[in-house]
Amino acid sequence: MGHDMSRQCLKPGRPDVVETNPDDATYTVISELTLTVGRSDDNTLIACAVDHPSLTPGEKWTEQPIRVLFTPDVTIQPQNDLPREGEKFIIQCIGNGNPKPTSYVWQKKDGELPLLAKVDGSFLLFEMLNKSDNGVYLCQADNGIGKMQGEYTLLVQDGPDNIADPTAMSTSSGVDHAVIGGVVAVIVFILLCLLIVLGRYLIRHKGTYLTHEAKGCDDAPDADTAIINAEGGHSGAEDKKEYFI
Repeated sequence: MGHDMSRQCLKPGRPDVVETNPDDATYTVISELTLTVGRSDDNTLIACAVDHPSLTPGEKWTEQPIRVLFTPDVTIQPQNDLPREGEKFIIQCIGNGNPKPTSYVWQKKDGELPLLAKVDGSFLLFEMLNKSDNGVYLCQADNGIGKMQGEYTLLVQDGPDNIADPTAMSTSSGVDHAVIGGVVAVIVFILLCLLIVLGRYLIRHKGTYLTHEAKGCDDAPDADTAIINAEGGHSGAEDKKEYFI
């Protein structure tokens, strides 16, 4: 570096170190920057620019990305949000770390992996879902820096072509027959009651008709007189009576 040249970094650090060059009338200035970084600082660019009267601003500068190593974050992503019985289903273990995870370990909490479940790296494949597959599945990702674990709760839903239990169908059929039998019994009872009421009405109506028809026949000397009396002609006969003094 040239005489009196200094190097300035974008972030403040400890004081610069100035060294003379024994075989040249120049100086070397060393600026050091100490940072506390986290996983969010990975790939962040750090720039350093040289400021000197012989240079225009920004003429000499460089930048370097920060590489932060950290253990992976782990999430488990299902193929869809509605796993159905009898269908194929896949869940994937996603590890976000630096470096990228190279090892995945699958297991089922409080049990063993189903026989029809196959591990393919970060994927767990179910060839045919069953209600017995329900449970919590764990995936551990390892990237050499550390290990982290994620979990997923599988709850298998009824399939679209699920066949009902024959016992349940028989029970339901028995209940339906009982209900139908009760309804029929009520209808028959109502019909019987209507027939009884109708019969009593007809009997009473017929008695009244006969009594009305016989009215005036007891005092009539013949049939014609009886008809006249029944039609109210009795009073007319009285009007035709002759009185002798």
